[in-house]
Amino acid sequence: MLGLAVGDALGVPVEFASREARRRDPVLGLRAYGTHHQPAGTWSDDSSLTFCLTETLARSGGLAGAPDLADFARRAINWLDNAYWTATGETFDVGNATRAAIDRLRRGTPPTQAGPRSEHDNGNGALMRILPLAFHRAWQAAPLDLAAAWALTEAVACVTHGHPRSTLGCFLYLLVARGLLQGLGPAEAYAQLRALANEWLQTQAKAPVFYEWPKYGRVLDGSLPMLPESEISSSGYVVHTLEAALWCLLRHDNYPATVLAAVNLGDDTDTTGAVAGGLAGLAYGEAGIPAEWRAGLARRPDIEALAERLAHAATT
Repeated sequence: MLGLAVGDALGVPVEFASREARRRDPVLGLRAYGTHHQPAGTWSDDSSLTFCLTETLARSGGLAGAPDLADFARRAINWLDNAYWTATGETFDVGNATRAAIDRLRRGTPPTQAGPRSEHDNGNGALMRILPLAFHRAWQAAPLDLAAAWALTEAVACVTHGHPRSTLGCFLYLLVARGLLQGLGPAEAYAQLRALANEWLQTQAKAPVFYEWPKYGRVLDGSLPMLPESEISSSGYVVHTLEAALWCLLRHDNYPATVLAAVNLGDDTDTTGAVAGGLAGLAYGEAGIPAEWRAGLARRPDIEALAERLAHAATT
């Protein structure tokens, strides 16, 4: 959780700036102000909604059975309306699909039906907050029941993003996270993702997700780590964000290099940084995050307390 929030905070001041701008002025640490005029160490909606989901999962039984998505929906509404789980008491940088979904939740739409479902609604707003689900027992089961893991991921993703392409991005991301939690290195976790996902998608998955796996072809065929930077996009499209985050994870061997590479790709810097940072946090641990970045992170004690509650829920 610290890894995700630090990656997010590194990207907040330069969000929407181009890759060329980052080449001229690369991010090397926490900055103040910039795009959203926030103090250094401020994280955005990526972390806020991750923490909202973590709160839901950390409740009694939240990591065992079906998560209480009505609880998550209430927290998401509270975040948008009242700045709940924000870094500085201000809600900013809200994605279009997420805002539309929360509007529907306010009107009483069931959580699993709230997320917009068209092909044009495949931003990265579900991917950016999904990481805590890796601690759910459906994802920790051995052997892993991929159908059950898919169903759980779909239910949680659909609260804000209802298209199967968004769910598939979350599913692949969680497969890597699961491998890292098992103690695998990034390359080994990526290899495990490919082995498990390719077999399931091509032999067991049903429509409509079956027709979505080619969109992630560069992730699934193993070519992603060898691609040059010029072929990696860092837009807000869910496929691009997953590719960019994995590319950074697989091209570097420590936390700061991974997240700085992600942020310096430009464009959707906070989310690329958060998605890469969450995985790098799992790979390299709290000690791998530079001390000055941890010290400068907004609400660090609150994040650590929430992480402790999630850890407790995972072991009870």
